[in-house]
Amino acid sequence: MKMKEIKEIKEQVQEVIEERVREKLLAHEGDIEVLSVEEGIVRVRLMGKCAGCPSAWITTEELIKKEIMDALPEIKDVVLVQETSQELLDFARKILNKELCL
Repeated sequence: MKMKEIKEIKEQVQEVIEERVREKLLAHEGDIEVLSVEEGIVRVRLMGKCAGCPSAWITTEELIKKEIMDALPEIKDVVLVQETSQELLDFARKILNKELCL
């Protein structure tokens, strides 16, 4: 797949997210970031209150993946990349360094 095609598909994925997904995530104080689109696989990260939520996998499968794959048949899968946010890491460091008392 050429770079131009990858860029166009990523733009189409972004459009689907804007039109069908983002508002629903924002209603729960969350958001989404598209990390990559390679060989028909879209990798996303949930942010805000959706990041690390126990329902993140369900949200990805039943909302994000469904909407993207319904709109773009060339997409084979949507994968949730779960990472620990920098904010949470900084908070944990403060606790460990006894800068914060809980």
